[in-house]
Amino acid sequence: MARAAIRQQKIDATEARLAGLSLPASGAWGREAREAALARLRDMGLPHRRDEYWKFTDPSTLMQAEAPAAAVLETDETDVFDDVDALRLVFVDGVFDAAASSDLAMEGIEIARLSYAMATDIHWAREVYGVLEARGHEKVARPLTAFNTAYATDGVVIRVTGRPSRPVHLKYVHKSETSDAILHHCVKVEPGACLTLLESGPAAARFSKGLEVDVADGAQMHLVRTQGRDHERRAATATFARLGSESVFKAFCLTMNGVLTRNEMIVELTGDDAVAHVAGACLGDGADFHHDDTVFVTHDALRCESRQVFKKVLRNGATGVFQGKILVKPGAQKTDGYQISQSLLLDEASQFLAKPELEIYADDVACSHGSTSGAIDRDALYYLRARGIPEGIAQDLLTLAFVAEALEEIEDEAHAEALRTRLSQWLERRRERKQA
Repeated sequence: MARAAIRQQKIDATEARLAGLSLPASGAWGREAREAALARLRDMGLPHRRDEYWKFTDPSTLMQAEAPAAAVLETDETDVFDDVDALRLVFVDGVFDAAASSDLAMEGIEIARLSYAMATDIHWAREVYGVLEARGHEKVARPLTAFNTAYATDGVVIRVTGRPSRPVHLKYVHKSETSDAILHHCVKVEPGACLTLLESGPAAARFSKGLEVDVADGAQMHLVRTQGRDHERRAATATFARLGSESVFKAFCLTMNGVLTRNEMIVELTGDDAVAHVAGACLGDGADFHHDDTVFVTHDALRCESRQVFKKVLRNGATGVFQGKILVKPGAQKTDGYQISQSLLLDEASQFLAKPELEIYADDVACSHGSTSGAIDRDALYYLRARGIPEGIAQDLLTLAFVAEALEEIEDEAHAEALRTRLSQWLERRRERKQA
């Protein structure tokens, strides 16, 4: 198909999607940020399967006017972070639920609703909202993120000035089968400050979320999230992080179930000696499971370190995608960049599609990437079975061992253990269902 024809298709699809939509009410700077994002969206056009970073994932259901219905999962299972002593912020189908949330006051941190920040003439969020998202288009067009910035209807802004005694937990609850949630959060971690941000829950039938994180010199940000177990949900999330000198940003995401999940992670290391670790694990079961991790890490300073560790366990026709890039800009000497993406395919019908990339413009660097795909180690399985362990349990043990490297990227061992427990429970349910 000719490039001009594709371009016209994208323009037509964009205008069709925007028809009838209006930008949410905002103050002067908020309206300016939304209008700038809308202009970026119209310039790029919504994604097309012929776009380089969408060739493995069909974006059509993420763009259509009405969200596809998704049944609400009925379960007695508690939220993975409910037992954590945290300041909890609850969103039900994309709307903040003040009654179910904690008091927003906590030492060393300021939290406000996005609507409040955008209605305030002078607010620190102006330096972050839409700013990091706009920078993220420098090398790759990310139209769904511009759409999110323009049309987000709720969210929170968090400014961290110290070291809060508790993490912040964003809990997303799905109650309506036709809910279509668009959230956008901003986090600014001031010099020397530290925040742990937890996210959990399916959020909505279709969920669009943007998260912009500005980590100042000497600051730390730890992000741990799970995406809920609803089988029919769809989600497109994007995290943009900018790191100052000697700062640390670590992010981990666990995904189980869902029809379509697209997680984008865009990280800029702009200060010397910064560290960024991004990791994820997904367990997919069934031909309707499609999970896409798309990561772009830019080194633009001296002696910075980045790690990308992604593991996917796929069976019964599930599909996993990993697209990861390390960009080392001129002058970013002494860069240490590492990337690994691996899949464990538990049957011949499942598939793993990988596109690892390195783009390096400095000569004193240590960068590597690798991607592998394979089945259960038959020798290891035989070893466990020879010691009396049933085949199903042995396979689950090897699966947990396979994803262990990604879980090790979580800073807090208690949070990592909570996710290991949840993974074990998921595997046990699948094993019992297979045996029934």
